[in-house]
Amino acid sequence: MNEGQELQAQVDEEGRLVLPAGVASRYGLKPGARVCIEEATNSLRLRRPVRHLAKVYIEPTNRCNLECRTCIRNVWDEPLGQMDEATFARICESLQAFSPRPTVFFGGLGEPLAHPHIVEMVTQVKALDAPVELITNGTLLTEKLSRQLIAAGLDLLWVSLDGVTSETYTDVRLGAVLPQVLANIACFRDARLSATFPQKYADSARFNGVPPTPDHIQPEIGIVFVAMQRNVADLPNVLRLGHHLGVTRFLVSHVLPYTAELRADVLYARFRGDISDSPSVWLPYLNLPRFDATEIIREPLYQVMRGNWKVSLAGNDLGRFTDRCPFVESGVMAISWNGDVSPCLPLLHNHSSFLDERERFSRHYTVGNVTEADLSDLWESPNYVALRERVHMFDYPPCTRCGGCELALTNEEDCFGNTFPTCGGCLWAQGVIQCP
Repeated sequence: MNEGQELQAQVDEEGRLVLPAGVASRYGLKPGARVCIEEATNSLRLRRPVRHLAKVYIEPTNRCNLECRTCIRNVWDEPLGQMDEATFARICESLQAFSPRPTVFFGGLGEPLAHPHIVEMVTQVKALDAPVELITNGTLLTEKLSRQLIAAGLDLLWVSLDGVTSETYTDVRLGAVLPQVLANIACFRDARLSATFPQKYADSARFNGVPPTPDHIQPEIGIVFVAMQRNVADLPNVLRLGHHLGVTRFLVSHVLPYTAELRADVLYARFRGDISDSPSVWLPYLNLPRFDATEIIREPLYQVMRGNWKVSLAGNDLGRFTDRCPFVESGVMAISWNGDVSPCLPLLHNHSSFLDERERFSRHYTVGNVTEADLSDLWESPNYVALRERVHMFDYPPCTRCGGCELALTNEEDCFGNTFPTCGGCLWAQGVIQCP
């Protein structure tokens, strides 16, 4: 089902809403599942049950062949390693307990293609009938590896691309060569087409212009762009180039400043004072229509958005996208290279980052290790379920907007009485930082 597609449900004689079986299965709506319902002006929104595992991030390695200025490695002192065969075998064995199978995303805080057995890992997950995604910086994506990943059944390849000029790109991803990365993406695109239409493109796997990208061509290609002061002007060109390369998905995130120097690069410095997307019940409600993207509307709209309103755009409440953990809402768990299981990517490793002038330390949190317990047992453990329910309700203080107390400088405890791990200072939950 495509996002936004409208389906039909029925109300039975007892007033119960009966959803299509496929939809109920995809979202974990099994008998006995507890579902939160949000009421909007003209609609009801069902939130995924916290007991439904829909996606597993697997970190094949925390090693990388680049030294990007935006990377967490600039501020951590943790051992480097890669997932061994026994740990990965335990994951694959544990995944068989879930039906339908969760999507498996190879990524984390390293370069997945740096793992020598990444193709075999993709192959083994696909043998379980699970969708597979992978993110890469693109530098190691050779023609041979592209064809191997396609043959293994990869469903979606994400490439981190933070600029389309050599100056902008290399200023962020130190050690990478932009022309080679773009050539690698184009090669993957062409290999994908020749694999999908082997007879038609057997003798001509190179294309001039934009190739066709129907839905049945696999894998899809996505681009992740980390927006900063130094590169945001390149975003329109990244979108245009991505279209030429057959990209069907784009994701833009802000940068999380792990170092003091990166604070000058953020594009959300006023975020803490902007309450237009606040869910507060005390603010007047402002419903805006859609506007033409013209110069005449830019300044008035900017002033309005900076006011003390609870803003809705064409009926879509902007506050709905704050105080929501994208990992819990999406039914996610994350597994580090050594088998530690965490609720989200930010909790996979210890790290420090900055929110304005304040340095904040986030301590690694694990619910267990896959070499010692099955994923299903860890997922259903009472403490882990209780944590997801707490995050689902998001009863945390507004640390990202608050003037700041000492408690906000770590994820150990907060002024609401929550204990480790606390989420009030998480920028992912405020829609500022995004992961594919």
